Amino acid sequence: MRPEDLRRLLEDVASGATSAGEAAGRLAQLPYADVTVGDIGVARIDHHREIRCGFPETVFCEGKSPEQVRAIAREVLDKGDVLLGTRASAKHFQTVAQIALDARYFEESRILLVDRREVRPSIGNIVIATGGTADYSVAEEAAVSAEVMGNHVTRLYDVGVAGIHRLLANAETLREARVIIAVAGMEGALPSIVAGLVSVPVIAVPTSVGYGANLGGIAALLTMLNSCAPGIGVVNIDNGFGAATLASRINQTLSPTGPTQGEDGPAATHDANAAPANEPDSQA
Repeated sequence: MRPEDLRRLLEDVASGATSAGEAAGRLAQLPYADVTVGDIGVARIDHHREIRCGFPETVFCEGKSPEQVRAIAREVLDKGDVLLGTRASAKHFQTVAQIALDARYFEESRILLVDRREVRPSIGNIVIATGGTADYSVAEEAAVSAEVMGNHVTRLYDVGVAGIHRLLANAETLREARVIIAVAGMEGALPSIVAGLVSVPVIAVPTSVGYGANLGGIAALLTMLNSCAPGIGVVNIDNGFGAATLASRINQTLSPTGPTQGEDGPAATHDANAAPANEPDSQA
């Protein structure tokens, strides 16, 4: 249930358009609902998440069977307009597409999406920068997630420190951001350089890209945690979704209720049926 749905329901009760009993029935499944596969309970869907946190509960698909993800998707879509699944496989997508013909799968970012909103806001500006093309999948998990959460995203890929002139040539793009997500593997130096060029928060995402001593992203993680540049927050290795969530909350601080007038003027809107920019999708 979205905040505006709850307000509308309360207004209808106050005006007499909806009875208290009917409203109680509609609220009875809040704040969560049990999901079962066969006779086994597999999940409890938090239908109150959007009211509390601004965006519906996201499904982490990895480790869940396709049947479990399908059952979860059915419950989410029965009560809401958006299903966002991360770390999804093609099999997860194919199974969900059996109950949601409008499901989309973004192969590079491994995102499963159903978005039934007529339009979604495109607020502010989140810049996502990567050290190299090898960081693309993590960056796209962040980018697609952030766009679905209602943010305008600017992609700035392959601007790592090995060719720092590429980053410096885009300094103006960095300065136009409300918040920056810097994604890098190897030694993970990119967020420190970016943070030294801007006055906005920088969210550092270490990736598992690199040779042996990268240690699956631990080397980049430690570099980012030990940065001497102030203004950096660090998320877990390969956690593009976590970076997108934090960036979205920072970006939308000036527009906490969605597409309202902010310092940048009226928020733009985006056709929710169109694929997020730069990311091809597979249609059901």
